[in-house]
Parts: sequence; structure tokens; C-alpha cells
Amino acid sequence: MRKITYVFVVFLTLLLTFPNSIISQNKDSDSTADIIIYGGTSAAIIAAVEAKKYGKSVIVVSPDIHLGGLTSGGLGWTDTGDKSVIGGLSRDFYHRVYMHYNTNEAWNWQPKEGYGNKGQGTRAMDGESRTMWIFEPHVAELIFEDFVKEYGVQVERDEWLNRENGVEVEDGKIISITTLSGKTYSGKVFLDATYEGDLMAAAGVSYHVGREAGSVYNEEWNGVQTGVLHHKHWFLSDISPYVVPGDDTSGVLPRISTVSPGNKHDGDDKIQAYCFRTCMTNHEANKVPFPKPENYDPLQYELLARSLATGRDDFFEKFDGIPNYKTDTNNHGPLSSDNIGMNYDYPEASYDRRKEIIKEHEDYQKGFYWFVANDPRIPKDIQMEMQKWGLAKDEFTDNGNWPHQIYVREARRMIGQFIMTENELLKKRPTPNPIGMGSYTMDSHNTQRYIKADGFVQNEGDIGVNTKGPYAISYGALVPKKEECTNLLVPVCVSSSHIAFGSMRMEPVFMILGQSSAVAAVLAIDNNVAVQDVDYEMLKNALEEKGQVLKK
Repeated sequence: MRKITYVFVVFLTLLLTFPNSIISQNKDSDSTADIIIYGGTSAAIIAAVEAKKYGKSVIVVSPDIHLGGLTSGGLGWTDTGDKSVIGGLSRDFYHRVYMHYNTNEAWNWQPKEGYGNKGQGTRAMDGESRTMWIFEPHVAELIFEDFVKEYGVQVERDEWLNRENGVEVEDGKIISITTLSGKTYSGKVFLDATYEGDLMAAAGVSYHVGREAGSVYNEEWNGVQTGVLHHKHWFLSDISPYVVPGDDTSGVLPRISTVSPGNKHDGDDKIQAYCFRTCMTNHEANKVPFPKPENYDPLQYELLARSLATGRDDFFEKFDGIPNYKTDTNNHGPLSSDNIGMNYDYPEASYDRRKEIIKEHEDYQKGFYWFVANDPRIPKDIQMEMQKWGLAKDEFTDNGNWPHQIYVREARRMIGQFIMTENELLKKRPTPNPIGMGSYTMDSHNTQRYIKADGFVQNEGDIGVNTKGPYAISYGALVPKKEECTNLLVPVCVSSSHIAFGSMRMEPVFMILGQSSAVAAVLAIDNNVAVQDVDYEMLKNALEEKGQVLKK
């Protein structure tokens, strides 16, 4: 009995003497890993899976509750370009989409044969794995959640980086990040996989917001693009910008700038428009009516009424059909779901201000749909068709059937070790050290709406330039300058010019870059080197073994 008491006393003494070492052991294991990934995007989850496949410990610190970013946030009509250059885990994601829709259970509203083979049946390079590139939002989210479960990825949700003093940096290395809740995460290598680049910026890494002047990187398609009309997202007819048409004393209609748009190729701090990729349906059993915002103001959409009155018949062109009688509905036309000019301060804004911007975009877009479905000035054929549509009842069920992710088409872009420009994408210059490929059109949505010298309204910034085939993406575009940070990789806000980012910003590419970043992080850890000093031949061989496509 005395012996037992003695042992207990000794144990209690040790516990009181070293409480932190014993109690914090589990805590440390929960907040320390080889690789810390900030963000909940598709790139973040794919990077985490790759790290786990290597046997590394990894923590995904996600400000989002829902995983997958825009891929699970409404963009089910995938912007792919040349599908043959989408390899590795990115392709595996689309293979899993195919496998999902190859079951009868997936077709709960629509017969499988009714949808047909749209977006499916393409074969991978191995001749076996089939893919599908069109899907419902909740299916994408399920696949990301399956990835997390399958590989045992630790995900910390609703954890927002303390952007003021939450990034500890010593001798050019990030030691830890701390979130607003007070949690601290320590690691050897960090990835910023957010659309905004908040970790990158808080770590002191150089970046750019807005459009560079064409002269900065000797680009034709960067900077202001007045007079350039590419995608028909402009006013085809002369439309007055004034409340009373033709009367400039009556005031300017909402969402029209009264300042000069700038000269062609000028640089500015403006960014292309954001919107939500809404999931609609015309299937009555799964439809809810478009909600009317409390602050609804029909004057916000006066330009649409005037535009449709000219005889436009393309309103429904981007109601792209996805399975089960649903859509991925995108912007189309001179005034549509893109909220032009209302997001300029988003990249650098505080969290509270960003929430205000997102809410303003949500109200604008909901009001836009309500206006088309209800305002008497809408042509009857368009209005009657619009009244058949509503939001999909079984999507985004915890957010009023509205997407949880706004389409951040562009925010910060790192100024890294290598800067991708249109010259690399158009193959005017070779790209060093490829770690993946892109192929989509260099695409920018409109950036501003202004009044022309002739007194009519017009949009500016819409660009669509073919890259004339796939192009390589440099490893140097994923890493900062070495003097700024040696253990950070950035697979989303990559080092690129505005117009080059317009092609690289596609979700399959983000997944490719997420996987390549994770492989590089593993090599940096295993060889105890800075991410800038990872041996490229080792990286290249590892990526090719993983199925990444590095050349075409």
C-alpha cells in the first residue's frame, strides 16, 4: 500500500512540476506538422492529399467551412482548355466525378440517359481512367470530403489567419501562423492556397494588385483595353448612361464610373469583376423561387432593360446545363451577374469589409434575377422563360441555396522568383523548370463601366486571347524571391501578370499547382533546403511519376 502511495506521490509531483510537457503533448501534435496549408480551396485539399501520400504530416487551416473553393461553390461547368494536359491528382478528381455519375443513385432528378454523355467519357493518358468535367456543386464537395477521409487529412475549419500579427517569421522562414481564435500552427513548410493570398502578404512577400501597364512585361493584352471587344460582354447598341436617357443633368445610373477609364495599355489598380456561379433548376420538384433582396432597387438594372429593349436574344446563353436538370449559370452580356467595378478594394480589405463586399454582390445578383423574372420592362418571352427557373433546393442547403463561395477571379498575385506573362503563354519565350501546364484562353472579365466621349455607356476590360495550345508553368512562379521567404509556396496567387493569370486561374490548374507545390515541399523538407533550392531534376522526375504533364 505504501509502495502504491509512493508511486502516486512521485507521479503527482512530476505532473505538477512538468504540467505543460505532459498536457501539451497532444495539443502540439494537433497544431504542429511538416506542412501547414492555409486555405480550403481545391488546391489546398489536393496539396494536402499529396503530402499525406508521401507520409508527411499536414494540417489544412481553412477559413472556410466548406472545402473545395469554387469547384464545390458553383463552378460545375469546368473551364478546361486542352484536357490532355490535366494530369495527376487533378485528373483523379475528375475521374472520381465520372465514377460518381456512373451510378444510378447519382441521378435522383434526371434519367442518366436524358443527360447523355455531355462532359464525360474522355480517357486519361493510361487509356483506362475515364473522366467527367461537368458536375453538381454538392458532388464536388463530397469528393473533397472523401479525399480528406481517405487520407486522414487534419482540417481545421473556420480558422481565419490573424493578418495583423499572426505570422511569425525568423531569418526569412515562417515559423508559425496564428488564427483569430488564438490557435497557433507550426510547420516546416507553408502553403498559401487561398484566393486572396493573405498568408503570402502577411509574411512580407511581394505582390501586385490590379493590371500592370503593357510596358512592364512587354505585353499586348495587359493594362487598360479600351476599344477592345472580345466576348460580346459589351453594349452592342448606343445606350444612355443617364437616369433620363440623353439628359446628363438627370444623374448617372448606378454602377457607371464618371471618371476616365484611362488610355489603352495604362496600368491601374482595378480588378476584373466577381460574381457567384449560381446553381439553378427548372425542375419544379427541386426549385425554390429567386429571393428578392430587402434593399432591392430596380434602378440598379435599368441598363439591362434598355439593353434588352434593343432586341438582344442571348440572355440564356450561359445557363450551362449540369446533371439533374441544373445549371452552372455564369455572367453573359453587357449587364449580367458580374458586379463590375464593385470589388476593387476586396484583395486588401479587412475581413469585415470583405463580408460587406460579398453581401453587396449577393444582393446585386439576387436582385438581378428578381428583376428579370418580375419587372414589366423585361421582354415577355425572356421573362416567361426566366419564371421557369429558380435556385436548386438541394444545393447549398445551409446557405439559403446560395453559393458559399464568391468567384474571386483575381486578387493579389505574387511577384516571385519567376513571373509568368503572356510571352510565356504565347510561347514567345521558353518557360524554365515546368511543373504543370495550362491551356485555357487568357481570359479577363470586364473591369469597369464608363461613359464614352460620345455620351454613351460602355464596358472595358473583357479579354479572350487564345494561347495557341498548352503552355508550361514555371516552378519559379510558385515560390517567392529567396530573400523574402524560404519555406512558402503559393499555388493559387501565383507569380504572374494580370493577363497571364487570366488563363492560369482555372480550377484544374490550381489543383495541378497544389499537387506540384506539395511535392516540392516534401523535397525541401527531405533535403533540408529552401523551396527555391529544390533540385529541379528531382522535382521533375517525381512529378512525372505522379502523372503530371510537363510538356506537350
